[in-house]
Amino acid sequence: MEFLRTPDEHFEDLPDYDFEPHYLDLSNGARLHYIDTQEGDECIVMLHGEPSWSFLYRHVINELKGKYRCIAPDLLGFGRSDKPIEIADHSFDFHYQVLAAFLIELDLTNITLVVQDWGGILGLPLAIEYQDRIKRLVIMNTGLGTGDIPLGEGFMAWQNLVKRVGRKLEPGRLMRRSFENEYEFTDEIATAYDAPFPDASYRAGVAAMPLLVPSETDMGGAERSRAAREAFKSWDKPTLVMFSDQDPVTRGVDRFFRKLIPTAQNEPEITIEGAGHFLQEEKGAEIAEYIAAFIERNP
Repeated sequence: MEFLRTPDEHFEDLPDYDFEPHYLDLSNGARLHYIDTQEGDECIVMLHGEPSWSFLYRHVINELKGKYRCIAPDLLGFGRSDKPIEIADHSFDFHYQVLAAFLIELDLTNITLVVQDWGGILGLPLAIEYQDRIKRLVIMNTGLGTGDIPLGEGFMAWQNLVKRVGRKLEPGRLMRRSFENEYEFTDEIATAYDAPFPDASYRAGVAAMPLLVPSETDMGGAERSRAAREAFKSWDKPTLVMFSDQDPVTRGVDRFFRKLIPTAQNEPEITIEGAGHFLQEEKGAEIAEYIAAFIERNP
């Protein structure tokens, strides 16, 4: 497998994103980037989806850093991490094993795991397999790719768009389309979401990931996700579910998680109002407040 590496100058002077880069060299030869604020009594690991990267969590991290150790890796193919050249290089298992290696190599424990989008599709099964490392769970605008439940019209429309445009999909333009309310999504922010991808050759992950969400029972990750769904029925670690109110892709899935996970029923039913799919971009400070309160309620 061959990888591309985005030049460092693409990440200079990004708005509200002045975190020191940290890197983990993986056994497959790739370099994985992650934010690590290092200081803090509690460890919060934040997993992004696509086509975003750790930049999406900047507002959340800037509110929580200092009191909490905030860690946010970039999936391979995104952000400052190396990028597989071929679309076929991407698979559910490929990304799952990379995240597992990340937890193990950094020896992260007592984690408050925060997941959204692909961060949940990968991170929720990961939480079950490595639950000895997980202390709390925060679930936002995501789902389990079990293959036996329809993914919904909103997701299918998104998937069909990606099938048509492939590597031509520009993350900055896509992100801008996601914010239909009064949020000021500036050109500077759009440029930051495009920063990891100097040209289309870097965007294999952007083209691949939407097509990998398990929509059939025999797709990669579906069996693992079904096993996770079953395990969550007896999950005993504190779990906070908070979805936004303007996401056409995951609307209603919050009710599924609250019904499935017993401990989620012990927490407030929080809805992030006035936010779309990428709720961390629009409501990062508010989300940080809820996460901090959740941790304080469950020491």
